[in-house]
Amino acid sequence: MDIIFDCPKCDQELAVDSAGSGSEINCPSCGEKIVIPASSATRPAGPAPAAPQARDPAHPLSVMSTSAAAKVEMHLKVPVHKGPSAVLIEKPKAPLEVAAKESDRKIRVKTIRHTDCIEVGHDKFDEVVTNFLQRVGEANVISVHSLVYQHLDIGSQKIMTDYAVMLVYRG
Repeated sequence: MDIIFDCPKCDQELAVDSAGSGSEINCPSCGEKIVIPASSATRPAGPAPAAPQARDPAHPLSVMSTSAAAKVEMHLKVPVHKGPSAVLIEKPKAPLEVAAKESDRKIRVKTIRHTDCIEVGHDKFDEVVTNFLQRVGEANVISVHSLVYQHLDIGSQKIMTDYAVMLVYRG
């Protein structure tokens, strides 16, 4: 059963659950502290009373305090955690410039040409690149770029188009 009563200062009609009888609340309209009366002292629920009497011009009511949203009672609870609360925003990682200064490894570049990896008619390009990447380690590889270039073949005296890989790594 709800207890319905009026604020003694601003005549705002308030409705509170009977379990709140005797407790102290702030009026949502004027902010005045009010003690919730016992259920027998409340006025009966029925038609709303007439318009409130003339207000004190020194304390006009704000539009926000008289709106329907101000009269909604919410029963919100703050979550309680055992131990430290979870970190929702992680600290940013150090920029690459700082990481490079902290490391004693320098940035290096290695270009592996396809022409240099042909031995006795066997194409060993994939093996050479794989061995190099394993030696450097995946964590130290910064980038891998494919290249296409032209060169003069000594044996045939023709311009040949070939490919290569440029590896940027920390080493």
